[in-house]
Amino acid sequence: MFKRTRSLLALSMAVTLSLPSMPVMANSLNLPDIGTAASGTLTIDQENQYGDAYMRMLRNRAPIINDPVLNEYIDSLGHRLVANADDVKTPFTFFMIRDRNINAFAFFGGYVAIHSGLFLHAQNESELASVMAHEIAHVTQRHLARSMEDQARRTPATIAALAGSLLLAIAAPEAGIAALTAATAGNMQGQINYTRSNEKEADRFGIATLSKAGFDVSAMPTFFGRLADEYRYASTPPPMLLTHPLPQDRVTDTRLRAQNYPHVRVPESFDYHLAKARIVARYANIKPESALDWFNRTEKKSSPAIKATFQYGRALVLLDERKFDQAQPILEALYKQDKNNHFYLDALADLYIGLDQPQKAVDMLSKALEAAPSNPVLMINYANTLLAQEKTEQAVRVLQRYSHDNPNDINGWHLLSDAYTKLGQSDEELAARAEILALKANWNKAIQYYTQASQLAELGSLKQARYDARIDQLMIQRDRFMALQ
Repeated sequence: MFKRTRSLLALSMAVTLSLPSMPVMANSLNLPDIGTAASGTLTIDQENQYGDAYMRMLRNRAPIINDPVLNEYIDSLGHRLVANADDVKTPFTFFMIRDRNINAFAFFGGYVAIHSGLFLHAQNESELASVMAHEIAHVTQRHLARSMEDQARRTPATIAALAGSLLLAIAAPEAGIAALTAATAGNMQGQINYTRSNEKEADRFGIATLSKAGFDVSAMPTFFGRLADEYRYASTPPPMLLTHPLPQDRVTDTRLRAQNYPHVRVPESFDYHLAKARIVARYANIKPESALDWFNRTEKKSSPAIKATFQYGRALVLLDERKFDQAQPILEALYKQDKNNHFYLDALADLYIGLDQPQKAVDMLSKALEAAPSNPVLMINYANTLLAQEKTEQAVRVLQRYSHDNPNDINGWHLLSDAYTKLGQSDEELAARAEILALKANWNKAIQYYTQASQLAELGSLKQARYDARIDQLMIQRDRFMALQ
């Protein structure tokens, strides 16, 4: 469920440590003016503020995957790594972008993005975790702020101008390489050396995190080495190799470091392969028959222990093609094997809605919620099923609690808006839509919607007071956001 997509990323606010200063570019990007070269390192609070601003811009421009099940998996994996990382000073937020290119990036405030294409190239969870651990290290070691300061010592440009060169490459890495080529030889070599130092440091901290989190540390050199070999002579390497170059000495260094850790036999992660199957079925931009062919071919070469993940993937394809009679026996058989599996619960809920049997989904999800009453995947599916049952007021109560607990999840606000539309509550519908706009940094439109909601509410009512208070909050947030530009 919830397979909404957005336009391609026009400009990603991402950590990349491979470009020289480009003051003109910074002006064109309207990047935050965060002081002069002598201003010193950013505070953690400042980094969090910039990270929140960048994330709102990304929601408006990037094809972010708002999939509750995949989000839960990525969040669980990411925080398992964060719990074993050193120097953690910020909260972390993990999210996915629908893009077949191999890439991952991090930016201020502990935000880490994973391209869906990583799942298509990583062969196991440890390989995916190695990339995430590397990005986590970029955040914990504050490489973006340190790189900006390093450049500031060698150029009269402000840090804001320097940020322009650092935040471009994920969206347009070719432009970054062109800028690097155009730089003076001395400045270019200094930046290359600093970048390589940061990359190696991120590898070093990342491997330590992998080990403490119980993953196979050899996955990092294995994955990096395979990427380097595959794209060694490619005319257009993937963005990850442009922003995270893999010279042979770096691959060798990670291999030698990995040898210093005890070898750990890590069993296949069933959830990883379920997540991969979901991406192939829904987010790989391939035709249904191509997805089914991939499942059939890959299953023949895979361990019997993950056979069910291919059945799940095929069932999703059938479900999305509305071939409910073919998907139903597969999903119900999988559910009987593991009734607490959220991948199965989510798919079955959609199946029963498609079959016009929402009560089956309500019964199934109600039982699951008894064990995990606040779980986001279960709650959002439960609310969606209640809406299908026309139990709109009950759905609203669930969604109000959900949006309170998960205010940054656009899915909840979309469903809440739909529910209020069904109830004819135009003011609450406008308020829910305003929250979506605010999450995308569309402040003026959000304030406009809340203003309209306030005008529709009863004069002097608590509801009107709530809307007016939210208008004041949004105006403060807007002013802070605009001050960064």
